[in-house]
Amino acid sequence: MRRMRSFAHRAELHIDDSFALKGTKFATAARVFRGQAPTILLSPSMSAMTRKALSIAILSVSFLTAGCAGIGPGRLKADQVDYARALGDAKKREILAAIVGLRFADAPSFLTVSSIIAAYSFDTSGGVILNAGSGAQPNYAQATGSVSYSNHPTFTFSPTTGDAYASAYIRPLSPTLVMPLAESGIPIDLLLRITVQSISGLQNGTALGGPNAAGSSDFFPLLRALRRLQLAGELNIESRNTGDEKPGKTETSVKGGNSADKGGVFITLGATRSGASKQVADDLALVRRLLHLSPKMKTYEFVYGQSADQSRIPMVTRSVLGILTDLGAQISVPDDQIGNGATKPTIGLIGGETRPTIIVKTGEKAPRDAYVSVLYDKSNYWIDRGDFDSKYAFTVVQNLMALAEVTDTAKSPVVTIPAN
Repeated sequence: MRRMRSFAHRAELHIDDSFALKGTKFATAARVFRGQAPTILLSPSMSAMTRKALSIAILSVSFLTAGCAGIGPGRLKADQVDYARALGDAKKREILAAIVGLRFADAPSFLTVSSIIAAYSFDTSGGVILNAGSGAQPNYAQATGSVSYSNHPTFTFSPTTGDAYASAYIRPLSPTLVMPLAESGIPIDLLLRITVQSISGLQNGTALGGPNAAGSSDFFPLLRALRRLQLAGELNIESRNTGDEKPGKTETSVKGGNSADKGGVFITLGATRSGASKQVADDLALVRRLLHLSPKMKTYEFVYGQSADQSRIPMVTRSVLGILTDLGAQISVPDDQIGNGATKPTIGLIGGETRPTIIVKTGEKAPRDAYVSVLYDKSNYWIDRGDFDSKYAFTVVQNLMALAEVTDTAKSPVVTIPAN
C-alpha cells in the first residue's frame, strides 16, 4: 500500500484487492499485467476536483494500455487478400519480363516466394502522477503515455534451378495437364493455340522461323470448329485413371515433373443426343477429317506424339519456355531493333488468324492504369487494361505456369501473420 499525505487532504492508492475501504473502484491497466483488476480507493476526505482528476487520469491510462490487445486477427482480414494480390501482381510482372526478354534472346530467371513473415510491433506505456496539496500547491492528477507501431515484413525468395527448372519450364507440358483446363471453361481454341505446337500433323505458328513459321493453313480453322462445338455443348473433355490398365500397353503420354497423375485424357465429340444442327454436323465432320479420326467413334484419347491410330489424337505440346518464346515473337518492335540485329522479325500467322495471342504494346512510358508493365532496355512494355482478350490469355499462361511448377517436392509459399 502506498500513501501520499498533505496538510489538509489525503489520497490513498491501494493495489491489494483484499484491502477494502470506502471509496470508488476503478479497473486499471494493471489487469493486463497481473491478470486481474486491482482496486483503487479514493478517500472521501479528498476534494471532488481531486477525485475527478484522478479518475480521468486512471481511465486515460486504462484506454491507452487497452491498445496492447492482439492486433493479429484484425490484420489477417486485410493481409490475406493484400499479400495474395501482391504475389499475383509480382508474378504477372515476372512473366511479362520473361516474354519481352525472350523476344531479345535474354534467358529468363524465375524466383519462387518460399515464405512471407508479417511482423507487427505495437508497444504502449503509461503512468499516473497524483499530487494532493493545499494553498500554493494545487491538487492535480497527470497521466502520461506513449504508443509505437512498426511493420517489418520479411520475404524469402528461392531461385528455380536444376531439375526443378527443367521440370517446370523446359519439358513439354503433358496433355493430361493441359486438356482438362478446357473442361473448366477455358476456350479450347485459346488453350490449344497457346500450348500445342502440332496436333495430328497440323502445325501451329512457331518463333523458330523457316518456311513453316506461320503454321498450317488448317490449324486455325480446326481450332474455330472445336470452339463452336464447345459452345454448342457437343465437346467434352474427361480425365480417366488408367493405372489399372493391362500390362504391355504402351504409355504414350509425356512423363515429366509437370505431368499429371497416371491416367489419360479423352475428348468426346457429339456429346449430346439432341438433334444436331447442320453447323454442328459440318463441324464434327471437319474435325474428324482434319484429325484423321474414325467417324464410327465419339470418344478419342489425347496422346503425346506425331502420329497415332484413328482412335487417338496425337499432339506435340510446348514447354513453358516454348510458350513464352512464341508469345514474345508476336510482339511488334520498332524496325530499327530488327535492322540492327537485336531481334528477329515478328512472326506472321495464316489460316485467317492475324491477331497476336497477347497484344503487348511498347513506348517510352506505360499508362498508369496498365494491366501489367515492365521496363526493358529504356522502353516500357505493357498490356492495356481495356484489352480483355489479352488479359484473359495472359491469365491462362499464368495458370499454366502455376500448374507446371507443381512437382512432388514443390512447396507453396508460407505466409506467417502474427495473431497476437
